[in-house]
Amino acid sequence: MKSAAAIPPMTRSVIELPVTPDDRRIARLAALAIGLTLAEAALPSPLPGVKPGLANIVVLLVLLQYGWRAAAWVSGLRVLAGGLLLGSLFAPGFWLSVAGAGVSLSILALARHLPSRHFGPVSLSVLAAFGHIGGQLALAGAWLLPGAAIIKLLPVFAAAALVFGTVNGVIVARLLAAPASDRRQSMPCTLP
Repeated sequence: MKSAAAIPPMTRSVIELPVTPDDRRIARLAALAIGLTLAEAALPSPLPGVKPGLANIVVLLVLLQYGWRAAAWVSGLRVLAGGLLLGSLFAPGFWLSVAGAGVSLSILALARHLPSRHFGPVSLSVLAAFGHIGGQLALAGAWLLPGAAIIKLLPVFAAAALVFGTVNGVIVARLLAAPASDRRQSMPCTLP
């Protein structure tokens, strides 16, 4: 049997992950989107699932300023952290949020190839809103509600997607049109 003195001491293994300025920017923007998600959860809703989608403003700004990959990171972190902080991780509402965000991001990925002179922040926001609600309704129809109930809800959710998508798109367009100094004051987390 070996004595304790003969066994070499264990060395600590340290894994260092380099953090880039892009990582910090995504973290700041995701924190802003998470904050908006939490604030939105406190707002009363006329119907379950009908919300203004304030965090989608941040996601669309990220898409237009930094690209689809950064927007996907911000959206994914927002959904995950929102589920954790609201206590709904892996609950049906979380999966509905995942489905909505996934379809919305897929539509935005395809919309990047559309002519930019015809598809600006407002039209992209409306497309994303319809994708979000479409993904949620598709999952709800397959998992939670019968098809007839989904058909009855469709006009209400479509109207909400049109209204909130338009309003959010106008906000994004105004933020993008503002001079850089004004953007720093109104949205300190959007710029490096």
